[in-house]
Amino acid sequence: MALWRLRAAPDPDSKPRAIALPVSWDEEAAEAIAAIAPGQAPVALPRLAESWIAPLVARGRQLGILADAGEQDRFAHALRGLLLARAAAPGLAIWRGDTRSASRFVLNLPAFLDAEGGFDARAYAAAVATGVRVLDIWTQAKSPRLSVGFADLAGLLAGLGLTYDSAEARAVGAAIAALTRGAAEAESGRIAERLGAREPVALIAPSPPEETVVPGLAAAARAALDEAAGSLGLRHQALVVLAAPDAVEKLLGAETGGLAPASGPTRLTLDREGWVAEVPTRAALRLGRAEAERLLAPPSDQAWTAMAQAIAPFLHAPAPMPLASAAPASAPAPLPARATALATRPGGSVWRVSVGGHKVVLRTTEDGSGKLSEVTIALTKEGAAYRSLMDAMLHSVSIGLQNGVALDHFVEAHAYTRFGPAGAVEGDPAIRRATSVLDWAFRRLALEYLGRRDLADPSEADCAPDATGNAAEQAPLLPMDLPASPAPRARRRQFKLVG
Repeated sequence: MALWRLRAAPDPDSKPRAIALPVSWDEEAAEAIAAIAPGQAPVALPRLAESWIAPLVARGRQLGILADAGEQDRFAHALRGLLLARAAAPGLAIWRGDTRSASRFVLNLPAFLDAEGGFDARAYAAAVATGVRVLDIWTQAKSPRLSVGFADLAGLLAGLGLTYDSAEARAVGAAIAALTRGAAEAESGRIAERLGAREPVALIAPSPPEETVVPGLAAAARAALDEAAGSLGLRHQALVVLAAPDAVEKLLGAETGGLAPASGPTRLTLDREGWVAEVPTRAALRLGRAEAERLLAPPSDQAWTAMAQAIAPFLHAPAPMPLASAAPASAPAPLPARATALATRPGGSVWRVSVGGHKVVLRTTEDGSGKLSEVTIALTKEGAAYRSLMDAMLHSVSIGLQNGVALDHFVEAHAYTRFGPAGAVEGDPAIRRATSVLDWAFRRLALEYLGRRDLADPSEADCAPDATGNAAEQAPLLPMDLPASPAPRARRRQFKLVG
């Protein structure tokens, strides 16, 4: 696993410390790691994760929850996979080895969106079952009440193209909660078969929605509840509980806690100079600007109440009141003079990704009307010649934009360009591969400012270093009416010997 290293702190007033984390993770994940791990020593995510994964595996073997070496390896592999995908993780108590505090397990719902725009119900149910085993092992198989929950329902609904305040969204939320409960109780029943049942199976259970706009979700929820009802007994009295968010949600990239609605398509964060900056949310990056403003608009308080009522039958405890953000940035109050300057500051966006393993920072500037006026790309670890060439190219693009050249023309010229690093794109959920940094940058601009979704990802072969393109790309760019070449004999007649 490739790592990148930086210095980060959990808040602006704390001293930064050295953090090592996967190259596809952002700086906010490093801040979350700094908040999770106590002390000031350097922290590497793999070592920090193994500090609780290995003891869990050993304890599960002692308790009989993990029967053999194969099951132990699968359990550890599942935990590592969920964490690397930023799909699920235990709460702070397990990360810190604190047996006196309440433990929990949280799942990041947008991480289970599949490539076709649906929801991977099978992977989600397996993750819920893994969470039940984690908490049961952590509590020495003695606690009748566990806390398995989910986060960022608002981001999931936006990714599915649903507004939070809609009947379709409430049906999806209820089906997600029903699937969570069914998968958790089914796993509790499997543990009860090994260690003994302590609770009876409920004779009357709430019914999930008959159908949802997500294919297969309602059927998966119904099947999970039926499997749980078929158990001979349960090990636990309560399993599904939504908790207030903390640094673990920030580590997973969840932007809202539990079933809280989104506060808008942008969020406030701190830039490297310590000033407050407004950046797009992850959900907005997946959607593009136009869709994000529609789907992520803050709903009314009644919308949250209606969502809570739809989900409540499948929870074992009331849902907490919503928070505006899973991990809001804490910053000192700006000085009045600086606040006046910020009010007239042009808007823009920042994207940080990795293209073929090379880190790229794309920044845009907008004029007062919201029109794109400047584009810059920062390449921190490239050669001076390559960086200078990219700077000059993007400077010319910015001049063209400021003088009325349509962004469409630049997109058509630079999309799928082969120049420099190419391959997998990490950090942009909407674009998975690019033939170059320019290809990713202009397809991202097309999605963000033009709403274009017709620019498909290139194939892996197109991103290979020796790729030459298709026949159309290899054709001459200009027609050349060259004279027909004379035959060799005719050419020889034209030679003359001179003495």
